[in-house]
Amino acid sequence: MQKIFGIGETVFDIIFKNGSPQAGKAGGSMLNSVVSVGRMGLPVYFISEYGVDDVGILIDSFLKENGVNTSYVNRYDDGNTTLAIAFLNEKNDASYAFYKNHHPGKLNVAYPDVKEGDILVCGSFYSIWADIRERFKSFISGAKERGALVIYDPNFRKSHLTNLQNLKPLIIENMQMANLVRGSNEDFKNIFGVGDIDEAYAVVKQFCPNLVYTANIEGVYVRTPHFSGKFQTKLITPISTIGAGDNFNAGMITSIYKNNILPDQLDKMGQKEWSEVITTAVDFATDVCLSYDNYISMEFAAKIYPPAPLKGG
Repeated sequence: MQKIFGIGETVFDIIFKNGSPQAGKAGGSMLNSVVSVGRMGLPVYFISEYGVDDVGILIDSFLKENGVNTSYVNRYDDGNTTLAIAFLNEKNDASYAFYKNHHPGKLNVAYPDVKEGDILVCGSFYSIWADIRERFKSFISGAKERGALVIYDPNFRKSHLTNLQNLKPLIIENMQMANLVRGSNEDFKNIFGVGDIDEAYAVVKQFCPNLVYTANIEGVYVRTPHFSGKFQTKLITPISTIGAGDNFNAGMITSIYKNNILPDQLDKMGQKEWSEVITTAVDFATDVCLSYDNYISMEFAAKIYPPAPLKGG
């Protein structure tokens, strides 16, 4: 059976607005994605680590309650689970302060045997973290070689710009290991200094043939060797944009899974196929912006893919 894997950091988000705490949520870019995929009832596995402290227990229970398999999560006992303090500005965009512990025990993650037809999503700082780089690189490259569909989201924050010279080669390596790169206009401006989709694709296509480029209210652009398109986003007043990009990824994954899209089909897809993938992704990202949750609501999940009716009387 086709499986979905997400690999990345785990944090607990404490969200502040106007100097007051508004919510506390399990977080981390890939965690946000896999929770939304889990709420869709799809077979999703999380590869990460968090503590056996109270926060770690809370996160572990939350993941399992939302259909995420945690068999490949390392529970360490030599430190506390990372906290992320998110401060929302007047546009409800977030800036972060992280409180983390670095302990050798956190690196003992058991990687699964990813197979042909599986989907693997990775990205953010976890994917360029020096302490796990060699194991991470071997895992991702091996998954692609075995026929998994690898999606990479650099999610590169401005706070890392001072170390860009050292990190940029690692980002490029990740793009080379991916079948599809999904990033925001800010990501590509920060990493490569490019200002639009054409400049971004001119760079990315040297490493990965397929690019999804999100530019907020300006729209979503798709570039592959055989397709060039633009899709509209929805104009809303967000409550929080935390998790918007992560849930865009979850929407793409959901559509790719539901339509059984394989890696060698990505660069052959046309308007109809990409429209379904991007529309689903935009719907996921829109829903998550309408609350302080980092993931789609259960009501949205039931609405977009309602459960099949029971047979019989």
